[in-house]
Amino acid sequence: MTDTMRQQAEIDTAGCTDTEHEHHAHPAKGLKRWLFTTNHKDIGTLYLLFSLTMFFVGGAMAMVIRAELFQPGLQLVEPNFFNQMTTVHGLIMVFGAVMPAFTGLANWMIPMMIGAPDMALPRMNNWSFWILPFAFSLLLASLFMEGGGPNFGWTFYAPLSTTYSPPSTGLFVFAIHIMGISSIMGAINVVVTIVNMRAPGMTYMKMPLFVWTWLITAFLLIAVMPVLAGAVTMVLTDKYFGTSFFDAAGGGDPVMFQHIFWFFGHPEVYIMILPSFGIISAIIPAFSRKKLFGYSSMVYATASIAGLSFVVWAHHMFTTGMPVAAELFFMYCTMLISVPTGVKVFNWVATMWRGSLTFEVPMLFAIAFIVLFTIGGFSGLMLAITPADFQYHDTYFVVAHFHYVLVTGAIFSIMAAAYYWLPKWTGHMFDERLAHWHFWCSLISVNILFFPMHFLGLAGMPRRIPDYALQFADINAVVSIGGFLFGFSQLIFIAVLVKCIRGGEKAAAKPWEGAEGLEWTVASPAPYHTFSTPPKIDP
Repeated sequence: MTDTMRQQAEIDTAGCTDTEHEHHAHPAKGLKRWLFTTNHKDIGTLYLLFSLTMFFVGGAMAMVIRAELFQPGLQLVEPNFFNQMTTVHGLIMVFGAVMPAFTGLANWMIPMMIGAPDMALPRMNNWSFWILPFAFSLLLASLFMEGGGPNFGWTFYAPLSTTYSPPSTGLFVFAIHIMGISSIMGAINVVVTIVNMRAPGMTYMKMPLFVWTWLITAFLLIAVMPVLAGAVTMVLTDKYFGTSFFDAAGGGDPVMFQHIFWFFGHPEVYIMILPSFGIISAIIPAFSRKKLFGYSSMVYATASIAGLSFVVWAHHMFTTGMPVAAELFFMYCTMLISVPTGVKVFNWVATMWRGSLTFEVPMLFAIAFIVLFTIGGFSGLMLAITPADFQYHDTYFVVAHFHYVLVTGAIFSIMAAAYYWLPKWTGHMFDERLAHWHFWCSLISVNILFFPMHFLGLAGMPRRIPDYALQFADINAVVSIGGFLFGFSQLIFIAVLVKCIRGGEKAAAKPWEGAEGLEWTVASPAPYHTFSTPPKIDP
């Protein structure tokens, strides 16, 4: 804390009555606690519960998609509804499940990791969460409007989202705006907290990797969310106010939409994976009983990935007819971004090398993350090769690629984080046997679900179609079975969570022997308020 902040804290404290102290020391009771809370742990919990709910809502839509694709022919739903499911599934998983989960982890853990009493802007923190349920209520309500919900893919390419979209597109645009506002407010809060509220002695190069990855992610969010807002606003005016940003008949350019969208969209991919790197960088050293190998190189690699993410967007657009020089530029930049990612994988493996490893459930998820995320990275390199991408583009190979990155990457890391910090959150140890069941069922089923998609794509099956040629039938049946098994596996996760919250073996302040960090210096469960007096960090 700076001298000015300390003086302000003394003034605030001097002006408080005993009643106010009593009010801030304990949470309010009932619904009021959750509606009006400014406590970072409560808001983190709200984000995590909301994310879990959206994970199952989006998962239910994925089940509809896989049930329809179990056999060729139209089985269960109309093509228009199928398109609505693919669109809303993508939007909910990206903006409703993955991003709020990482924000929840940031809210819970960052103040505890840096020795801060709370987030820097607590009232804005409350607001940034409570507008999210409203946004997703609007998005889901659009499914019940005349003409149905958004049916143009989660990337909402023009003119599909402008000329040919249903009347509910306005609701969709409004919902995206509110999600973006929430993300920007959360990101500003993270930056201000990390920059201004670190414990004395905690220099930037002493911060845990999770804090570093979130600081960089927050800057990415602040940079690219306004770009998404601009894109959806132009879609809105094209559809309802007679503009022609993306309408060729009016002098616009539909390819311009892709440039604008992917200038947001590719940094967004890293917004959804950089916090994962921070989580894995906390878990691997803890269960290897070793310091993280190459801490500073991990920090620089994270910053490099964030910087390069702004110059690779058009690798999503190789088939749009861009000049060869541009194709080469984006191909080489995309290959270059794999270098700092490879540094991270090397450092995690080097951390485990000759470590005293144990394989508790968080470590199992972390190792699965490294192996499976690397598979997603390799298929990404294949997609980066321009002439090869002409074959892979808009096929199930792309679907396989980004699900390996986002499911076995982002979601597996979120599950690893949940198991790692659950004893700190609840004060109880989770059921190891059930958690192992959850891990192994998820690991096996997720590969049955996504790995065969690579072969479907290489054989030429297009994505986002409700029907397909007979030669793809057998593999699609296997994929759908994998999907249902993966969905069932997450019910085991719910059982683990409920059982842990309701009781179980009492957790020590530091339940994992090799864990390090300020969060393990407080009791389990973590007190409602922590670090009222900032801890001192040894030089």
